[in-house]
Amino acid sequence: MDMTQAGPIRQMRVCFERCVRAFVNDKEYKTFISVAIITILIGLVMGKETFESYYDTKNGAFALVCACIWIGIFNSIRSICRERDIVRREHRTGLNLASYMAAHWLYEAALCAAEAVVVTLIVRIMSFDHFIEKAVFLPPIIEIYISFFLIIFSSDALALLISSVVRTENTAMTVMPFALIVQLVMSGVIFELNGITKLISNLTISRWGMDAICASARINNMMEAWALLRLCPSRMPLEETC
Repeated sequence: MDMTQAGPIRQMRVCFERCVRAFVNDKEYKTFISVAIITILIGLVMGKETFESYYDTKNGAFALVCACIWIGIFNSIRSICRERDIVRREHRTGLNLASYMAAHWLYEAALCAAEAVVVTLIVRIMSFDHFIEKAVFLPPIIEIYISFFLIIFSSDALALLISSVVRTENTAMTVMPFALIVQLVMSGVIFELNGITKLISNLTISRWGMDAICASARINNMMEAWALLRLCPSRMPLEETC
């Protein structure tokens, strides 16, 4: 297609269709299998009282956030750099780079939305009767789905940024572990953060992802119950024990 004769919207549609064809031809739909496997493995190791007790919920939320970040980054860490020569050539023939990036954003948003469905359904099924009973604003499954989607899509956007900066796929795959480590370390779950590290954590996806999931699970209420149990350690009802 001659890009000089197409407007920005038409160019965006052409680039989006190219992404869809690559998804089908390169069998990238197999990504959903890895998403399902990762989520199932996390579901198997999550505590039985996830979404009911403080520590199990905190640990389970952290594992799910890590999985969502990995899924999002892996989606697009190579998508721009592997097309660098093609984009450069088409840009010289009239390709609007804003249209090209908008097409990738739309495609990745659709992919992340589908992946978030897989993660949410598996978490809901494996939680059995221990799933969140009442979230903050919306029905629990919808609210937790939105959180998963935003975490995956934000990580995807970070990977797109990395992919557009580096020159080769090998470099992108080398940078990816560092991006993951920063997200995990700065989440505030593994280490207590103060000063500059706390400021850096405010820029991470993991920090806000943890806040979103824990808020939906009403972890503050669980923390209060846990504090009471430390004062009244018996397994009997609190009213009787105290």
